[in-house]
Amino acid sequence: MKIDVFIPLEKSWLMRMGILDITHGRHQIIDLLRNQPRGSLNTDLEALLRAGESWRNGAEINVGESGTLYRFLLFGSWVLNLDVSFVTEGTLRSRKLTVDPSIVDLTLEELRSLDARTSQWASAAVLMRDEVKPQGVLPYHLAMSFEAKKHWADRINAGLDWLPRKDATIMRQAHAYEKFMRTGAMDFTPLQAEDYCFARAFNLMDASKGEKYWPSLRQHESDRIVEMEKALDDHIVDSHDHRVVQAVAMAKGSKVQFSNPNCVNKSWPQFWDFLGSVHISS
Repeated sequence: MKIDVFIPLEKSWLMRMGILDITHGRHQIIDLLRNQPRGSLNTDLEALLRAGESWRNGAEINVGESGTLYRFLLFGSWVLNLDVSFVTEGTLRSRKLTVDPSIVDLTLEELRSLDARTSQWASAAVLMRDEVKPQGVLPYHLAMSFEAKKHWADRINAGLDWLPRKDATIMRQAHAYEKFMRTGAMDFTPLQAEDYCFARAFNLMDASKGEKYWPSLRQHESDRIVEMEKALDDHIVDSHDHRVVQAVAMAKGSKVQFSNPNCVNKSWPQFWDFLGSVHISS
């Protein structure tokens, strides 16, 4: 089975390329996203496209439900001393986010203590402040931010466009699931917070270990520590969290129904097509 056709663009990578483009007046991110096949963009990348267009036009910016996009653009507006208005949607409206311009002067370690220890503020600093350097072992997405900034700068300085990527997190989970359906063996190692729901659904780790490794799980589209335990016990899952729904659907299959199946569009619009294809092939 050819899995790659179901894998979306890497939104974490594109968020970083996008913020660099947007704040430097470049249009590659807008052109790239505008030219994707109809229905292939997840809702976070749709929000990134809107943000790029609105930033350029000086209009109010609707960041949808993307906490990453909101933090990155908010931090960027503070660093650049811009008066930017934002609109949030859905679960992002009820999430607790720091809104304090003075944090632009904090160290990476201090930034990583904010908002349940998410690395997003520190990533924003990496992207927006030239003096920030990597030190020690970094969380997955913070390391990606340093890699992204170097890639972006190297390509632009060479007169080239930066390169997009497929979603590596979803790719790993999809391949592990397809193999599981063929062999009955789950071979998967969780590397970062976005792996938690998948790992928990297949009993590769428990809630206490997830919270210990990734406290930020408490502040995503849901409290993923609580939401996963509830979803794994339910026959009708009413979660609005895309990672929860994807993980439970793969683990429990037809044993469960979903009240909000379209929430997967936030990260993986092709998810249900992928799931159907795997089941047909198995």
